[in-house]
Amino acid sequence: MNRLVTLIISVGLLTALVSVDVYGDSGSDYWPTWRGPHATGVAPKGNPPLTWSETKNIKWKVKLSGQGTSSPVIWGDKIFFLTAIETDKKGSPNAQAASKSQNAEERPPFHGGRAPKNIYKFDLVCLDRKTGKLRWQKTAREELPHEGHHSNYGGFASYSPVTDGKYVWASFGSRGVHCYDIDGNHKWSRDFGKMTIKMMFGEGSSPALAGDAVIVVIDHEDDSFIYALNKGTGETIWEKGRDEKSSWATPLPVDVNGKMEVVTSATNFVRSYDVKTGDLIWQCSGQTGNVIPSPVVGFGKVFCTSGFRGSALQAIELGRTGDLSGSDAITWQVNEATPYVPSPLLYGDKIYVCSVNRAIISCYQAQTGKVNFVKHRLEGMGEIFASPVGAAERVYFVGQNGRTQVIKLSEKLQVLATNTLVDKFDCSPAIVGDELFLKGKEHLYCITDL
Repeated sequence: MNRLVTLIISVGLLTALVSVDVYGDSGSDYWPTWRGPHATGVAPKGNPPLTWSETKNIKWKVKLSGQGTSSPVIWGDKIFFLTAIETDKKGSPNAQAASKSQNAEERPPFHGGRAPKNIYKFDLVCLDRKTGKLRWQKTAREELPHEGHHSNYGGFASYSPVTDGKYVWASFGSRGVHCYDIDGNHKWSRDFGKMTIKMMFGEGSSPALAGDAVIVVIDHEDDSFIYALNKGTGETIWEKGRDEKSSWATPLPVDVNGKMEVVTSATNFVRSYDVKTGDLIWQCSGQTGNVIPSPVVGFGKVFCTSGFRGSALQAIELGRTGDLSGSDAITWQVNEATPYVPSPLLYGDKIYVCSVNRAIISCYQAQTGKVNFVKHRLEGMGEIFASPVGAAERVYFVGQNGRTQVIKLSEKLQVLATNTLVDKFDCSPAIVGDELFLKGKEHLYCITDL
Protein backbone atom coordinates (compact mmCIF):
# COMPACT_ATOMS: atom_id res chain seq x y z
CA MET A 1 0.00 0.00 0.00
CA ASN A 2 2.92 2.34 0.72
CA ARG A 3 4.47 3.48 -2.52
CA LEU A 4 7.37 5.76 -3.35
CA VAL A 5 6.81 9.41 -3.99
CA THR A 6 6.60 9.94 -7.76
CA LEU A 7 7.05 13.36 -9.33
CA ILE A 8 5.54 13.56 -12.82
CA ILE A 9 5.95 16.49 -15.16
CA SER A 10 3.73 16.74 -18.21
CA VAL A 11 5.47 19.29 -20.38
CA GLY A 12 3.33 18.51 -23.44
CA LEU A 13 0.24 19.75 -21.65
CA LEU A 14 2.09 22.96 -20.75
CA THR A 15 1.71 22.07 -17.11
CA ALA A 16 4.18 20.23 -14.94
CA LEU A 17 1.81 18.15 -12.88
CA VAL A 18 3.66 16.85 -9.85
CA SER A 19 1.70 14.00 -8.30
CA VAL A 20 2.17 11.47 -5.57
CA ASP A 21 0.58 8.02 -5.42
CA VAL A 22 0.05 7.38 -1.74
CA TYR A 23 -2.76 5.40 -0.08
CA GLY A 24 -4.48 5.08 -3.47
CA ASP A 25 -5.56 8.58 -4.44
CA SER A 26 -6.65 9.90 -1.04
CA GLY A 27 -3.73 12.30 -0.69
CA SER A 28 -4.82 13.12 2.85
CA ASP A 29 -2.48 11.20 5.15
CA TYR A 30 0.97 12.41 4.26
CA TRP A 31 3.33 15.38 4.06
CA PRO A 32 6.45 13.36 3.17
CA THR A 33 8.92 16.20 2.56
CA TRP A 34 9.30 19.64 4.06
CA ARG A 35 7.46 21.22 1.07
CA GLY A 36 4.65 18.69 1.02
CA PRO A 37 3.47 15.87 -1.25
CA HIS A 38 4.05 17.78 -4.49
CA ALA A 39 7.12 19.72 -3.26
CA THR A 40 5.19 22.95 -3.95
CA GLY A 41 4.01 23.79 -0.43
CA VAL A 42 0.41 22.76 -1.20
CA ALA A 43 -1.86 20.16 0.42
CA PRO A 44 -4.26 19.51 -2.50
CA LYS A 45 -6.93 17.86 -0.34
CA GLY A 46 -6.16 19.67 2.90
CA ASN A 47 -8.70 21.77 4.76
CA PRO A 48 -7.11 23.14 7.96
CA PRO A 49 -8.74 25.76 10.18
CA LEU A 50 -9.03 29.38 9.17
CA THR A 51 -8.75 30.66 12.75
CA TRP A 52 -7.04 29.57 15.98
CA SER A 53 -5.38 30.85 19.14
CA GLU A 54 -3.79 29.39 22.27
CA THR A 55 -7.32 28.60 23.50
CA LYS A 56 -9.09 27.81 20.24
CA ASN A 57 -8.77 24.88 17.80
CA ILE A 58 -5.65 23.44 19.46
CA LYS A 59 -5.97 19.64 19.34
CA TRP A 60 -2.69 19.25 21.20
CA LYS A 61 0.45 21.19 22.05
CA VAL A 62 3.65 19.45 23.15
CA LYS A 63 6.89 20.74 24.59
CA LEU A 64 9.94 20.09 22.40
CA SER A 65 13.32 18.85 23.56
CA GLY A 66 16.51 20.31 22.14
CA GLN A 67 16.59 22.93 19.40
CA GLY A 68 16.58 23.25 15.65
CA THR A 69 14.46 24.47 12.76
CA SER A 70 13.77 21.06 11.22
CA SER A 71 10.24 21.23 9.80
CA PRO A 72 7.96 18.24 10.51
CA VAL A 73 7.14 15.61 7.88
CA ILE A 74 4.16 13.29 8.29
CA TRP A 75 3.08 9.86 7.13
CA GLY A 76 -0.16 8.35 8.39
CA ASP A 77 -0.15 8.55 12.17
CA LYS A 78 3.54 9.45 12.55
CA ILE A 79 5.32 12.84 12.67
CA PHE A 80 9.09 13.05 12.13
CA PHE A 81 11.61 15.86 12.70
CA LEU A 82 15.20 16.38 13.84
CA THR A 83 16.52 17.98 17.01
CA ALA A 84 19.92 18.76 18.56
CA ILE A 85 20.15 18.40 22.34
CA GLU A 86 22.98 19.97 24.28
CA THR A 87 24.41 17.69 26.96
CA ASP A 88 26.43 18.60 30.04
CA LYS A 89 29.45 16.71 28.67
CA LYS A 90 32.42 18.83 27.64
CA GLY A 91 34.04 18.08 24.30
CA SER A 92 37.69 17.81 23.42
CA PRO A 93 39.11 20.81 21.52
CA ASN A 94 40.70 18.34 19.11
CA ALA A 95 37.20 17.30 18.07
CA GLN A 96 36.61 20.81 16.74
CA ALA A 97 39.23 20.64 14.02
CA ALA A 98 37.67 22.44 11.09
CA SER A 99 37.74 21.38 7.46
CA LYS A 100 40.99 21.70 5.56
CA SER A 101 40.51 25.13 3.96
CA GLN A 102 40.11 27.28 7.06
CA ASN A 103 40.26 26.95 10.81
CA ALA A 104 36.88 27.59 12.43
CA GLU A 105 38.42 29.63 15.25
CA GLU A 106 40.17 31.92 12.75
CA ARG A 107 37.06 32.73 10.74
CA PRO A 108 35.00 35.69 11.98
CA PRO A 109 31.59 34.54 13.25
CA PHE A 110 29.75 37.67 11.99
CA HIS A 111 26.13 36.62 12.66
CA GLY A 112 27.33 33.09 13.28
CA GLY A 113 27.96 31.89 16.80
CA ARG A 114 31.21 30.50 18.13
CA ALA A 115 31.64 26.74 18.21
CA PRO A 116 30.04 25.27 21.36
CA LYS A 117 31.97 23.68 24.21
CA ASN A 118 29.47 20.96 25.06
CA ILE A 119 28.67 17.75 23.21
CA TYR A 120 25.30 17.52 21.46
CA LYS A 121 23.00 14.59 20.74
CA PHE A 122 21.63 14.63 17.19
CA ASP A 123 18.24 12.92 17.32
CA LEU A 124 15.49 11.83 14.95
CA VAL A 125 12.13 12.15 16.70
CA CYS A 126 8.84 10.36 15.96
CA LEU A 127 5.61 11.59 17.56
CA ASP A 128 2.10 10.18 17.44
CA ARG A 129 0.00 12.33 15.15
CA LYS A 130 -3.21 11.76 17.12
CA THR A 131 -1.85 12.69 20.55
CA GLY A 132 1.55 14.37 20.11
CA LYS A 133 3.08 11.78 22.43
CA LEU A 134 6.57 10.45 21.81
CA ARG A 135 6.65 7.17 19.88
CA TRP A 136 10.42 6.91 19.64
CA GLN A 137 13.56 9.05 19.58
CA LYS A 138 16.89 7.83 18.21
CA THR A 139 20.33 9.40 18.57
CA ALA A 140 22.06 9.29 15.20
CA ARG A 141 25.28 10.87 16.46
CA GLU A 142 26.66 12.31 19.69
CA GLU A 143 29.58 14.70 19.31
CA LEU A 144 30.96 18.21 19.73
CA PRO A 145 30.04 20.44 16.75
CA HIS A 146 33.19 21.72 15.04
CA GLU A 147 31.70 25.17 14.33
CA GLY A 148 28.75 27.28 15.35
CA HIS A 149 25.62 28.53 13.62
CA HIS A 150 23.80 31.84 13.18
CA SER A 151 23.42 33.37 16.62
CA ASN A 152 19.76 34.36 16.09
CA TYR A 153 18.37 31.77 13.67
CA GLY A 154 18.86 28.19 12.60
CA GLY A 155 20.62 25.67 14.80
CA PHE A 156 22.34 22.30 14.59
CA ALA A 157 19.19 20.55 13.34
CA SER A 158 17.92 22.67 10.46
CA TYR A 159 17.47 19.83 7.97
CA SER A 160 14.06 18.25 7.50
CA PRO A 161 13.76 14.49 6.99
CA VAL A 162 12.05 12.76 4.07
CA THR A 163 9.97 9.58 4.20
CA ASP A 164 8.26 7.12 1.85
CA GLY A 165 6.13 5.56 4.59
CA LYS A 166 8.54 2.66 5.02
CA TYR A 167 11.81 4.43 5.79
CA VAL A 168 12.90 7.86 7.02
CA TRP A 169 16.08 9.55 5.79
CA ALA A 170 17.62 12.23 7.99
CA SER A 171 20.63 14.45 7.37
CA PHE A 172 22.61 16.22 10.05
CA GLY A 173 25.13 17.51 7.51
CA SER A 174 28.51 17.35 9.23
CA ARG A 175 27.04 14.64 11.48
CA GLY A 176 26.12 12.38 8.57
CA VAL A 177 23.08 11.05 6.70
CA HIS A 178 21.07 8.32 8.44
CA CYS A 179 18.29 5.92 7.49
CA TYR A 180 15.74 4.39 9.88
CA ASP A 181 12.59 2.44 9.29
CA ILE A 182 9.39 4.06 10.51
CA ASP A 183 9.56 2.04 13.74
CA GLY A 184 12.94 3.57 14.59
CA ASN A 185 15.25 0.70 13.61
CA HIS A 186 18.57 1.94 12.25
CA LYS A 187 19.36 0.78 8.69
CA TRP A 188 22.46 2.67 7.58
CA SER A 189 24.55 5.82 8.03
CA ARG A 190 26.99 7.73 5.82
CA ASP A 191 29.56 10.35 6.82
CA PHE A 192 30.66 12.98 4.28
CA GLY A 193 33.03 14.89 6.55
CA LYS A 194 32.84 18.27 8.21
CA MET A 195 31.32 21.18 6.35
CA THR A 196 32.78 24.69 6.47
CA ILE A 197 29.87 27.09 6.17
CA LYS A 198 30.19 30.74 5.20
CA MET A 199 30.49 32.96 8.28
CA MET A 200 29.35 30.02 10.44
CA PHE A 201 25.73 30.60 9.39
CA GLY A 202 24.90 26.91 9.93
CA GLU A 203 23.90 24.01 7.68
CA GLY A 204 20.58 23.01 6.16
CA SER A 205 19.98 21.52 2.68
CA SER A 206 17.47 18.70 3.29
CA PRO A 207 17.80 15.38 1.45
CA ALA A 208 15.37 14.49 -1.34
CA LEU A 209 14.02 11.16 -2.53
CA ALA A 210 14.23 10.44 -6.27
CA GLY A 211 13.04 6.93 -7.09
CA ASP A 212 15.58 4.54 -5.58
CA ALA A 213 18.04 7.35 -4.80
CA VAL A 214 18.43 9.72 -1.87
CA ILE A 215 19.91 13.00 -3.16
CA VAL A 216 22.27 14.88 -0.83
CA VAL A 217 23.83 18.27 -1.66
CA ILE A 218 26.98 19.34 0.22
CA ASP A 219 27.66 22.96 -0.77
CA HIS A 220 30.15 24.73 1.49
CA GLU A 221 33.40 26.73 1.54
CA ASP A 222 35.49 23.62 0.81
CA ASP A 223 35.00 21.19 -2.07
CA SER A 224 31.27 20.87 -2.80
CA PHE A 225 29.49 17.75 -4.05
CA ILE A 226 26.13 16.25 -4.90
CA TYR A 227 25.55 12.57 -4.09
CA ALA A 228 22.98 10.02 -5.14
CA LEU A 229 22.80 7.26 -2.51
CA ASN A 230 21.03 3.93 -2.74
CA LYS A 231 18.01 4.47 -0.52
CA GLY A 232 18.14 0.95 0.87
CA THR A 233 21.88 0.60 1.57
CA GLY A 234 23.35 4.11 1.60
CA GLU A 235 25.94 3.11 -0.99
CA THR A 236 27.00 5.78 -3.47
CA ILE A 237 25.31 5.49 -6.87
CA TRP A 238 27.23 8.51 -8.15
CA GLU A 239 28.87 11.68 -6.91
CA LYS A 240 29.68 14.89 -8.76
CA GLY A 241 31.78 17.86 -7.75
CA ARG A 242 30.12 21.27 -7.77
CA ASP A 243 31.67 24.68 -8.39
CA GLU A 244 29.67 26.26 -5.58
CA LYS A 245 30.23 27.71 -2.13
CA SER A 246 27.77 27.64 0.76
CA SER A 247 24.13 27.22 -0.25
CA TRP A 248 21.11 25.82 1.54
CA ALA A 249 18.45 25.01 -1.09
CA THR A 250 16.95 21.51 -1.03
CA PRO A 251 17.28 19.56 -4.32
CA LEU A 252 14.09 18.95 -6.34
CA PRO A 253 13.55 15.63 -8.21
CA VAL A 254 11.34 15.94 -11.30
CA ASP A 255 10.34 13.63 -14.12
CA VAL A 256 10.79 15.39 -17.46
CA ASN A 257 9.38 13.53 -20.44
CA GLY A 258 9.86 10.21 -18.65
CA LYS A 259 13.40 10.96 -17.48
CA MET A 260 14.11 11.63 -13.81
CA GLU A 261 16.18 14.75 -13.15
CA VAL A 262 17.15 16.55 -9.97
CA VAL A 263 17.30 20.35 -9.94
CA THR A 264 19.60 22.22 -7.55
CA SER A 265 19.63 25.98 -7.01
CA ALA A 266 22.83 27.79 -6.00
CA THR A 267 24.75 31.01 -6.56
CA ASN A 268 26.75 30.19 -9.68
CA PHE A 269 24.13 28.08 -11.43
CA VAL A 270 20.79 26.39 -11.18
CA ARG A 271 21.65 22.89 -12.41
CA SER A 272 19.74 19.79 -13.45
CA TYR A 273 21.35 16.35 -13.18
CA ASP A 274 20.37 12.96 -14.58
CA VAL A 275 19.29 10.97 -11.52
CA LYS A 276 20.60 7.68 -12.97
CA THR A 277 24.07 8.85 -14.00
CA GLY A 278 24.72 12.21 -12.38
CA ASP A 279 25.41 13.75 -15.78
CA LEU A 280 24.73 17.47 -16.02
CA ILE A 281 21.72 18.07 -18.29
CA TRP A 282 21.54 21.86 -18.11
CA GLN A 283 22.62 24.84 -16.09
CA CYS A 284 21.44 28.44 -15.82
CA SER A 285 22.99 31.43 -14.06
CA GLY A 286 21.14 34.37 -12.56
CA GLN A 287 20.61 33.72 -8.85
CA THR A 288 22.03 35.87 -6.03
CA GLY A 289 24.49 34.83 -3.35
CA ASN A 290 23.62 32.66 -0.34
CA VAL A 291 20.86 30.72 -2.08
CA ILE A 292 18.42 29.32 0.49
CA PRO A 293 14.93 29.02 -1.13
CA SER A 294 14.23 25.67 -2.76
CA PRO A 295 12.84 25.46 -6.31
CA VAL A 296 9.26 24.51 -7.20
CA VAL A 297 7.99 23.11 -10.47
CA GLY A 298 4.85 23.58 -12.55
CA PHE A 299 3.57 24.50 -16.03
CA GLY A 300 6.62 22.94 -17.67
CA LYS A 301 8.95 25.23 -15.73
CA VAL A 302 11.08 25.21 -12.63
CA PHE A 303 10.87 28.37 -10.53
CA CYS A 304 14.07 29.38 -8.71
CA THR A 305 14.46 32.37 -6.45
CA SER A 306 16.88 34.06 -4.06
CA GLY A 307 17.21 37.41 -2.33
CA PHE A 308 20.57 38.08 -0.66
CA ARG A 309 22.10 41.38 -1.83
CA GLY A 310 19.91 41.31 -4.90
CA SER A 311 16.69 39.77 -6.16
CA ALA A 312 15.99 36.94 -8.59
CA LEU A 313 12.95 34.91 -9.56
CA GLN A 314 13.43 32.87 -12.73
CA ALA A 315 10.95 30.67 -14.57
CA ILE A 316 13.15 28.20 -16.47
CA GLU A 317 11.63 25.94 -19.12
CA LEU A 318 12.19 22.23 -18.55
CA GLY A 319 13.22 19.80 -21.27
CA ARG A 320 16.23 21.89 -22.39
CA THR A 321 19.94 20.97 -22.43
CA GLY A 322 23.21 22.85 -22.16
CA ASP A 323 23.90 26.29 -20.73
CA LEU A 324 20.59 28.16 -20.59
CA SER A 325 22.02 31.38 -19.11
CA GLY A 326 20.47 34.41 -20.78
CA SER A 327 18.51 32.25 -23.21
CA ASP A 328 14.82 32.04 -24.10
CA ALA A 329 14.60 29.06 -21.73
CA ILE A 330 14.09 31.74 -19.06
CA THR A 331 10.46 32.36 -19.95
CA TRP A 332 10.07 35.17 -17.43
CA GLN A 333 11.89 36.67 -14.48
CA VAL A 334 11.63 39.45 -11.90
CA ASN A 335 14.41 41.27 -10.10
CA GLU A 336 12.74 42.82 -7.09
CA ALA A 337 11.26 41.78 -3.73
CA THR A 338 12.29 38.12 -3.75
CA PRO A 339 12.96 35.95 -0.67
CA TYR A 340 16.21 35.40 1.18
CA VAL A 341 15.04 32.44 3.32
CA PRO A 342 11.39 31.41 2.61
CA SER A 343 10.82 29.21 -0.41
CA PRO A 344 8.15 30.18 -2.95
CA LEU A 345 4.65 28.73 -2.92
CA LEU A 346 3.19 27.49 -6.21
CA TYR A 347 -0.55 27.13 -5.77
CA GLY A 348 -2.79 26.60 -8.79
CA ASP A 349 -1.65 29.03 -11.45
CA LYS A 350 -0.11 31.47 -8.95
CA ILE A 351 3.31 31.75 -7.36
CA TYR A 352 3.81 33.64 -4.08
CA VAL A 353 7.08 35.01 -2.72
CA CYS A 354 8.16 37.08 0.27
CA SER A 355 10.54 40.02 0.04
CA VAL A 356 13.84 39.04 1.69
CA ASN A 357 12.64 37.92 5.16
CA ARG A 358 9.99 40.56 5.51
CA ALA A 359 6.21 40.15 5.60
CA ILE A 360 5.97 41.84 2.23
CA ILE A 361 4.54 39.51 -0.39
CA SER A 362 4.15 39.40 -4.15
CA CYS A 363 2.06 37.18 -6.43
CA TYR A 364 2.56 36.33 -10.10
CA GLN A 365 0.86 34.17 -12.70
CA ALA A 366 3.15 31.17 -12.94
CA GLN A 367 2.72 30.57 -16.67
CA THR A 368 3.35 34.10 -17.86
CA GLY A 369 4.86 36.13 -15.02
CA LYS A 370 1.91 38.53 -15.13
CA VAL A 371 1.85 40.59 -11.95
CA ASN A 372 -1.13 40.08 -9.67
CA PHE A 373 0.26 42.21 -6.86
CA VAL A 374 3.72 43.26 -5.73
CA LYS A 375 5.16 44.22 -2.34
CA HIS A 376 1.99 44.13 -0.25
CA ARG A 377 2.70 44.28 3.47
CA LEU A 378 1.08 41.86 5.93
CA GLU A 379 0.64 44.07 8.96
CA GLY A 380 1.98 43.01 12.34
CA MET A 381 3.85 39.98 11.05
CA GLY A 382 7.46 41.02 11.63
CA GLU A 383 9.96 38.78 9.85
CA ILE A 384 9.08 35.58 7.96
CA PHE A 385 11.48 32.62 7.80
CA ALA A 386 8.91 29.84 7.39
CA SER A 387 7.89 29.01 3.83
CA PRO A 388 4.20 29.64 3.04
CA VAL A 389 1.77 26.75 2.50
CA GLY A 390 -1.56 26.44 0.74
CA ALA A 391 -4.80 24.46 1.11
CA ALA A 392 -8.56 24.92 0.55
CA GLU A 393 -7.92 27.99 -1.66
CA ARG A 394 -6.13 29.69 1.21
CA VAL A 395 -2.47 30.67 1.70
CA TYR A 396 -0.85 30.60 5.15
CA PHE A 397 2.06 32.93 6.00
CA VAL A 398 3.65 32.24 9.42
CA GLY A 399 5.62 35.05 11.04
CA GLN A 400 8.52 34.52 13.38
CA ASN A 401 6.64 36.42 16.07
CA GLY A 402 3.88 33.78 16.26
CA ARG A 403 1.37 35.55 14.07
CA THR A 404 -0.08 33.79 11.02
CA GLN A 405 -2.04 35.59 8.34
CA VAL A 406 -4.30 33.61 6.03
CA ILE A 407 -5.04 35.13 2.64
CA LYS A 408 -7.39 34.10 -0.13
CA LEU A 409 -6.01 32.34 -3.22
CA SER A 410 -6.76 35.23 -5.53
CA GLU A 411 -5.26 37.73 -7.92
CA LYS A 412 -5.96 40.40 -5.31
CA LEU A 413 -4.66 40.43 -1.76
CA GLN A 414 -7.47 39.60 0.65
CA VAL A 415 -6.61 38.78 4.26
CA LEU A 416 -9.09 36.26 5.65
CA ALA A 417 -7.78 35.86 9.20
CA THR A 418 -4.96 36.75 11.58
CA ASN A 419 -4.03 34.22 14.27
CA THR A 420 -1.53 34.51 17.11
CA LEU A 421 0.36 31.94 19.21
CA VAL A 422 2.85 32.65 21.99
CA ASP A 423 5.78 30.74 20.46
CA LYS A 424 8.39 31.86 17.91
CA PHE A 425 8.36 30.20 14.48
CA ASP A 426 11.10 29.60 11.91
CA CYS A 427 9.95 26.13 10.77
CA SER A 428 7.66 25.72 7.77
CA PRO A 429 4.12 24.42 8.45
CA ALA A 430 2.76 21.02 7.44
CA ILE A 431 -0.84 20.27 6.46
CA VAL A 432 -2.44 16.84 6.56
CA GLY A 433 -6.19 16.54 6.04
CA ASP A 434 -7.93 19.02 8.30
CA GLU A 435 -4.88 19.47 10.57
CA LEU A 436 -2.22 22.18 10.49
CA PHE A 437 1.10 21.50 12.24
CA LEU A 438 3.16 24.46 13.45
CA LYS A 439 6.55 23.73 15.01
CA GLY A 440 7.82 26.60 17.11
CA LYS A 441 10.97 27.16 19.10
CA GLU A 442 9.43 25.62 22.22
CA HIS A 443 6.33 23.69 21.15
CA LEU A 444 4.73 21.71 18.32
CA TYR A 445 1.05 22.51 17.74
CA CYS A 446 -1.61 20.40 16.07
CA ILE A 447 -4.36 22.77 14.96
CA THR A 448 -7.79 21.60 13.76
CA ASP A 449 -11.41 22.68 13.94
CA LEU A 450 -12.79 21.58 17.32
